[in-house]
Amino acid sequence: MTRPSRRSLQAAGLPLALLASLAGTLPAMAQNTPGGGVPSPFLSPPALPSTLPGGIPVPVLPPAVQQDIMQRILDAAGTGAVGGLPGGAVAHPLPAVPPARPLAPPAMAAPAEQPLSHTETFYAARLDTVLRQFGYDTFQTAPGTTPAPATMGLLPDDYVLGRDDEVAIAIRGRTRQSVTLRVNRDGTLLLPDLPPFIAAGRSLGALRADIEARVAQELGGSEAYVSVGQVRQVGVLVAGEVMRPGMQSVPALASVLDALMLAGGVRKTGSLRAIRVEGPRGRRVIDLYSVIAGEAGDPDLMLREGERVVVPPLGATVAVAGEVTRPGIYELPAGVAQVPLATLLRLAGQPLRPAGNRFLLQGTDAGGRRAFSETAPASAVRRGDAVLVQPGADVASGQVRLAGHVTAPLLRAPRTGGLRAMLHDPRLVKPDPYIRMGVVWRVDGQTRVRRFIGFDLGRLLGGQGDLPLGEADEIVLLSQADVLWLASPPVQRALRGEPPQGQPAPPPALPGAPPGAVPAMAATGADCAALQSLAVAARASPARFAHARGAGFPDLGTPPCPQVFLDYPALLPWLLDQSVLLSGEARMPGLYPILDNTGLDQVLAAAGGATDTADLSAVEFAREPQEQAGATSLSRTLLDLRSRNFAAIRLSPRDAVRFARGFGDRDNGPVTLVGEFLRPGSYDIRRGERFSELIARAGGLSPQAYPYGAVFTRESVRQRQQEGFSRTARELEQSLIQVAAGQAVAGSRSTGLDLGGAITAGRELANALRDARAAGRMVVEANPVVLAARPELDVLLEPGDLIAIPKRPNEVTVVGAVLNPGSLQFTTGWRAGEYVQASGGQQRFADGNRAFIVLPNGQSAPAGLGSWQAGGPPVPPGSLVVVPQDPSPYETWGFVRDLTQVLGQVSISAAALSVISRQAR
Repeated sequence: MTRPSRRSLQAAGLPLALLASLAGTLPAMAQNTPGGGVPSPFLSPPALPSTLPGGIPVPVLPPAVQQDIMQRILDAAGTGAVGGLPGGAVAHPLPAVPPARPLAPPAMAAPAEQPLSHTETFYAARLDTVLRQFGYDTFQTAPGTTPAPATMGLLPDDYVLGRDDEVAIAIRGRTRQSVTLRVNRDGTLLLPDLPPFIAAGRSLGALRADIEARVAQELGGSEAYVSVGQVRQVGVLVAGEVMRPGMQSVPALASVLDALMLAGGVRKTGSLRAIRVEGPRGRRVIDLYSVIAGEAGDPDLMLREGERVVVPPLGATVAVAGEVTRPGIYELPAGVAQVPLATLLRLAGQPLRPAGNRFLLQGTDAGGRRAFSETAPASAVRRGDAVLVQPGADVASGQVRLAGHVTAPLLRAPRTGGLRAMLHDPRLVKPDPYIRMGVVWRVDGQTRVRRFIGFDLGRLLGGQGDLPLGEADEIVLLSQADVLWLASPPVQRALRGEPPQGQPAPPPALPGAPPGAVPAMAATGADCAALQSLAVAARASPARFAHARGAGFPDLGTPPCPQVFLDYPALLPWLLDQSVLLSGEARMPGLYPILDNTGLDQVLAAAGGATDTADLSAVEFAREPQEQAGATSLSRTLLDLRSRNFAAIRLSPRDAVRFARGFGDRDNGPVTLVGEFLRPGSYDIRRGERFSELIARAGGLSPQAYPYGAVFTRESVRQRQQEGFSRTARELEQSLIQVAAGQAVAGSRSTGLDLGGAITAGRELANALRDARAAGRMVVEANPVVLAARPELDVLLEPGDLIAIPKRPNEVTVVGAVLNPGSLQFTTGWRAGEYVQASGGQQRFADGNRAFIVLPNGQSAPAGLGSWQAGGPPVPPGSLVVVPQDPSPYETWGFVRDLTQVLGQVSISAAALSVISRQAR
């Protein structure tokens, strides 16, 4: 690769002073690599700096050129190759230095917003908007840069040569030579072996012809080729309203624009339409609008030596704003006081609308006050006027919107043929539409009031019926999910007049969405305007939605508000007014909007049909009176539809149809058998089925079964027991209040008892009772032999019953105030006293008179531990003997005695639950 010369380095923007400074500092940098030319791992190769002294950025050079420049600098400093030392000397390693950043052009700063000029401030106050003076940004340059004269290409033949122009002459043929000559002070060119040529004041074409003729004549067999190598510089004075007035050096072929650019451009106080060029050849006026705005005219922009450019002050201006292509402040032609508005609009690029524009003129009257008036393009505007271009009527006409359950919302022109032509392609509709009702939201042309018009979408898609469309109609299609939401809990709460439940605020509507539109994932409560309007309407007229209130749908969950009701909140009450109620044994019961005289078969098809268990012999049909002025009552009829001629039943809005379930002896839930059955599991039961029948269906009991310990739980019994726990907790709390407010307080002070601790313990007990879950156990007879002998003991089953038959146990458990509570092996014939003695006997404060036995079947019996009770009955296996504590030491405090009784009851319940759970396992 050829090394760049010093001249090329200077051309690249590297001054010799910088090269000398780099040559003086880089030898020390070159010593950072060990001998042998192997780069040190601790150092990075030297690189050119990114900026020059004074902050001037270094131009970007290819990496190979940068490396070659560094090599030449090191060679000039006598250090040899980059990365090594001359003579192979080894230098001591230096601390690591950060790698040099590659050269990059400085980042262009964003142009700062220019302050308003006096003219711009004047019009901004009038129009309440900022307008810029037109044309002055033509002379703007990047911050920190100086505009350079434009480079010249091929010069024309009429270019007039002058002193200091360089002329390149190449002679080919018998004589071969190439010379570059500069026009002398006397205006001549001196060629070797040829007489002088007069060049100054002659055109390039004339000089070329003269030289070619002289060479052909004097140097036979040779041809001459003449061109201009370097154009001379001429001095031009730029004065007036420019940024940097003064003498500017420009090429001889420079234009007025080049001189203005070198002068920093025209100030906003200077004129662009009356620039004067004065010189030996006279005076001319240049209108730059013919160059930058396309106005008529062919100005002479060429500069000649000795000419000066003068920019006078700004002339008359007018402003145009609003809906035009190029709003701005424009200068009137020099010496013109007013122009037609059409001329100003042409400068502004014409209005954006081809027609229907109105032009508001802000002028000044004789007193200096603002004067507003409507004007026309043929009218004149004068100095200081401002014109605001606005639409005459910015309204949409001739459009129809298709929205809702469609593939994409569309804006279309109403087609000939009405609604059927609009929906000519069924693919415009998404799958699963609600075909019994579509809605047209129509605006009255005179009153501008909106109203809903329903149509049958199914008939329309089938090619039957049509509906003419008008201007600004909106066609709203519903989905099956939208209609099912009419029977949702949020709608039922709104029908009861309850305010919608609060939900998080919805995100902003998407651009282009209709007014009130909210994205689909938002608004299930307070953000759904449709629910709010429905709640207001339901409170104002309780009888209006009576058919919908009587639906009896479960209040479960809060499904989100569909998008169609967010976009059209008034649609929800209207749909409910047009709905029929379908309840009972329908596959999808709910509220279904219909048109008048719609067949029941069509509504059933939308609801999925009737279930197989529906009793079609007694279908209940209810209809409200059409005229509410009289006292006509609600009519209710039983229909026999076993013929399935549903189409004969014609429905109207607000009708109610209920399909009752046919009578059957199959109950609506299973019974679960666990434990020692031959075939345990869940069994469906019929109405009136008894326990013995279910045991027979399960194959009977296993040989290890212990029917005396059967655990029979029922949900209805559990609920009653749970209510008993709650009632006991309330009574306990009432007792606590009475003790705290009554004579027990005085008694506690005299006896020194801790009444506060006792009350706290009572409250904790009450809370424990509320939190405890009842077992719901019933005492039943489970022995098939006994049930066969005594049918009155055979219990009737209910759905949800749970029956557990345990294996025969072989232990008896003793708990309470005994010395060694625990389980003992069952011994035939033993009574409760013998089991208590085997557990160590009673404690000191045990109350044997109140001891009891929890039998395996869940019953309780006295244990018979008193001296006069003779030890009680024999204890069966799997029983629980409970010995309570004697409360007699606390008899002086009645409250403690009552509390002890409650604790005893709780212990009894806990013991019973323990036996039940153990036997169920």
